[in-house]
Amino acid sequence: MPRQICPTCQRPPKVCYCSALVHIANRIKVLIIQHPLEQKHPFNTGRMAQLCLDNSELVVTESLSEAELGRLLAPRSALLYPSLDWLPMVERVETGTPQARGLEQLVVIDASWRKSKKMLHLQPVLQWLPRVSFEGELRSNYRVRRSSLPNSLSTLESIVVAMGALEPEQDFSGMLGPFEMMISLQKRSL
Repeated sequence: MPRQICPTCQRPPKVCYCSALVHIANRIKVLIIQHPLEQKHPFNTGRMAQLCLDNSELVVTESLSEAELGRLLAPRSALLYPSLDWLPMVERVETGTPQARGLEQLVVIDASWRKSKKMLHLQPVLQWLPRVSFEGELRSNYRVRRSSLPNSLSTLESIVVAMGALEPEQDFSGMLGPFEMMISLQKRSL
């Protein structure tokens, strides 16, 4: 008999976080490009973000053709990704600027750091998008999964920080409710 899972969050019933989901009406569309291995991961925060944001899309793939990218990318898109040395120097989207206010879409890669680098190499168009990235000390509450890079946030936490800066009139902190519930339920079930 197959294991029972929630059709929404795709977690077993005893660790389902759906009761904590929120729905936030965001102006800037969030396009989450998720690596296929992340889709099956039990702590899939990309899916959680997509479930919380009214104006979002989740695409599961490692690579997209130029035609597919052309169909998915809005004219005024930016990539949420750190400014790392190996990436081309592109325009940074600074919060509160006309560029930030005119942004139509935030592209987010949901994968491990190693897989996200591979996805960017496979889709150079994404490397050349204006970039949204954070400065300073970041502190993640993602206590059930570790990152290979210091100062890292989960996909959901990154989206909350970025969207809070890009749409300051909207409160995105409610998205952390299902995230905290997922972590709490997981720790309790161990």
